[in-house]
Amino acid sequence: MNPTSNKSDFEDLTTNLKDLAYSYLEKYSPSKQQLKIYLLKKYLTKIKGTQSKKEVSSLIDEIINNLEKNKIINDELYSDSKARMFLRRGYSLNKINQSLRHKGIDQKYIKQSIDKIKENQIEPDFVSALKLCKRRRIGPLRPQANRELFYKKDMGILARGGFNFDLSKRVLNLDVKEFNKLIKII
Repeated sequence: MNPTSNKSDFEDLTTNLKDLAYSYLEKYSPSKQQLKIYLLKKYLTKIKGTQSKKEVSSLIDEIINNLEKNKIINDELYSDSKARMFLRRGYSLNKINQSLRHKGIDQKYIKQSIDKIKENQIEPDFVSALKLCKRRRIGPLRPQANRELFYKKDMGILARGGFNFDLSKRVLNLDVKEFNKLIKII
């Protein structure tokens, strides 16, 4: 085995992975974990080099650490922006926590983001539950004759949204006029 040819293959792999990382960062704003998974998948499917997965994984970690050192990728900012975006969509704090965990964000950044939301918002789960009801047209937005028929279904929708029983019950028992007033305030 010729060590010089192996070195050039390694350098080619490094430049290929860096190019892939930069092109991915141009299109998307990923977390570190998402970028690592993307680069590993690209290596396994398109590049198919002779290096072991361990070598490639350490090389990808080095590239990601370099990007983080140059402040191109930052999980803390990513966590804050995603948490705010999820809150605007009507996600509960539990669902925001799970979504960010699924994206590979550290628990400390998730906790900071959720604490910021709690600090800035008054009852964020209640507001999110109202948004979910409006978006799905459930609860107070159903015709009065159908509300009791669909009560269990609406509770299930809110439960899958990450809202607790008491909050779901409170939102579903709102009067239509009161619900519309609250939606206008939001």
